[in-house]
Amino acid sequence: MAKLSAILDQIDGGTMLLPEFQRGYVWNRDQVRGLMRSLYRGYPVGALLVWETDTSEQAVRGAVGARGTKSLLLDGQQRVTTLYGLIRGRPPAFFDGDAEAFSGLRFNVETESFEFYGPVKMKDDPRWIDVTALFVDGPTAVAKDLHGHPDTAARFFEYLDRLQTLRNVLDREFYVDAITGPDKTVDVVVDIFNRVNSGGTKLSKGDLALARICSEWADARPMMRNNVERWAADRNVRFTPDWLLRNVNAVVTGRASFSALEDVSAGDFQDALFKTLHNVDHLLDLFSSRLGLDHDRVLFGRAGIPVLTRLLHTRGGRFADQAEADRALCWFVHAAVRGRYAASGETTLNRDLETVDRDGIDGVITSLRRIRKGRLTIDPQDFEGDGRGSRSYPLLYLVTRTGGAQDLLSGRPLGADTGAIEVHEIFPRALLAQAGYSRAEINSVANYAFVTPSTATALHGREPREYLPGVAARDTQWIPDGLWRLQDYPKFLAARRKLLAAAANDFLGELMAGALPESRVLVPVEVTEDAAPPDARTAQVAALVEELAGLGYARPLLDEEITDAETGKVLAVAEAFWPDGLQVGQGKPVVLELDPEEADLPRLTELGCEVFTSADALLGYVQRLGEVASGDRTSAAGFSEQTGGDDTLETALFVMMARSKAELQYDPVQLREMVHALGALDAVRRILNAPTPSDGFRRLWEEQRLEFSVETIALRFPALFAPSELATARQRLRDAGAAEGQRALQD
Repeated sequence: MAKLSAILDQIDGGTMLLPEFQRGYVWNRDQVRGLMRSLYRGYPVGALLVWETDTSEQAVRGAVGARGTKSLLLDGQQRVTTLYGLIRGRPPAFFDGDAEAFSGLRFNVETESFEFYGPVKMKDDPRWIDVTALFVDGPTAVAKDLHGHPDTAARFFEYLDRLQTLRNVLDREFYVDAITGPDKTVDVVVDIFNRVNSGGTKLSKGDLALARICSEWADARPMMRNNVERWAADRNVRFTPDWLLRNVNAVVTGRASFSALEDVSAGDFQDALFKTLHNVDHLLDLFSSRLGLDHDRVLFGRAGIPVLTRLLHTRGGRFADQAEADRALCWFVHAAVRGRYAASGETTLNRDLETVDRDGIDGVITSLRRIRKGRLTIDPQDFEGDGRGSRSYPLLYLVTRTGGAQDLLSGRPLGADTGAIEVHEIFPRALLAQAGYSRAEINSVANYAFVTPSTATALHGREPREYLPGVAARDTQWIPDGLWRLQDYPKFLAARRKLLAAAANDFLGELMAGALPESRVLVPVEVTEDAAPPDARTAQVAALVEELAGLGYARPLLDEEITDAETGKVLAVAEAFWPDGLQVGQGKPVVLELDPEEADLPRLTELGCEVFTSADALLGYVQRLGEVASGDRTSAAGFSEQTGGDDTLETALFVMMARSKAELQYDPVQLREMVHALGALDAVRRILNAPTPSDGFRRLWEEQRLEFSVETIALRFPALFAPSELATARQRLRDAGAAEGQRALQD
């Protein structure tokens, strides 16, 4: 056992650190409130797990040149970091995250509640005590305003006792379990970490591979992290450490699987990392100067870059000549458009790495052409994507930047004057919506053009038939003649896709043939994607993202194309996507899809995503998560009702909804939204307590498939419902007919 005060002293003294393979701080403010609430009330908050080892042989965070036996936190990082930050008023030395998560916590001496500072609610109210100030300055100092205030003077000593009770958490004892012994290697400890941390941040396969490297070369992870940050700052391209590690692995082993790193020495890894950084920088220069792909939004196909970093490695860091470089770029574009690594990515990448080692760039070109039955061309349907997260958008940008596009009003080459361009909708979305076109049609990439900021302002909201007749530069943006009325919009899209495909093939044909002059170099431009006033949906999603970020959750990818890793099929172009969970590394991937009829929601659910079809539903879900984390809600009932094993009410409902859509072509959208808005338990209870059966029950009755009904599922979880609710479920099934009722009850 160890007192909290002693644990904090260990951190100050540099004897309690973090192993380098640990990821950073990910807690949000609700979790911080919940921890302090539990400590104040004397609730259990869990034990700590440390690895006692000689840090001269391990990579650690939290001390420079640490030597000797130290305690490395394995389980409890989030709790200990939170308490250190609150009590010391600063993050610990090993901190890596957002310190705002534990900055500004207040304690109300009257209600004994914890909340973060809000000026409207707390200004000039002495009952809200700064928690950090309490620990730093002591109860007497922070309570001085209570003594003389007319609303608090009468209960001053009671309040002072409560402050002392809170400060006494420093004496709270934590059970500390230690792992020690020469047999506890990094591999063993990482396995233990993942087992005990099953509900928290899991280590990825890349983390596991890097853990051993870090034990021999402490700067491995920091150097990778610093370069990922460098690319984001200097090139506006965002990569992940796992992506960089995949490239290093390709360079040093020629393989895709991280298991190939097991026999790589730290020295060889370090050498490969330096070469990989050089190769990636060289490729980014080529992507920008030859393809025009100069920022994060348009750099598609990045899963195929390891093939090129490997090829560069075999060439000593440079392509044999410009012709080989251009063929490599051509392959890269076609692989990206085809989603080459969307399905069975690691297997396909392994195959391509073997091919590029054996036959060079021509080998992988031949492989891709063979898959395409001899045709390596861009087709009009390749421009059918909707939204800027689809593969069509980078392809349009590439064609625009390489094809000599001119501004629609000035006729000057794009980027020649201001160096800035903006996205312009040829047919204004507001007019398309009024005309009754679908969301997918409205957001079609084939409706986008690029113009200067001044032209974007001048043309905003105008129908194309008003200004295009006198615009000579329209041909340079592949805008078809005549089809400029709202009723011609579908024909316009089809005609423009053909023109864009032809332009793409002309350019890529030059690349493949080595006919593009070496002197043809594109200068990066600044792109403003959302210059036009946002519509209601865009504004709502933006507000949602900011609200969640303010609560400590991760920022999502916006307008993101989500593909099935098994089939490569595009499942959705989501308004927002959190691939690593709302908190990085914790929970399932989260999808916000506001056009459920245009997405494969059952498949997304089957693949383990939390899918929300309204912003309110997602906010409701987050609110419940926060209430549970902060202790304001006594259980997670409503979204994870355990009944034994892995079976949950929520899982049963989503499986039922997926089967209903697949087998009956009936998608119970309203039920799905209720589950996300209220939680599984509350949604089912609301349906059972309604005076009449739902429309969904009626539909399933007509289909004679009541085994898919909410009533049937409720009977599988009797412990969660009141006797009256279960009686209602049974009665409705009986009323549906003896045969159907019996079958539903049996299923």
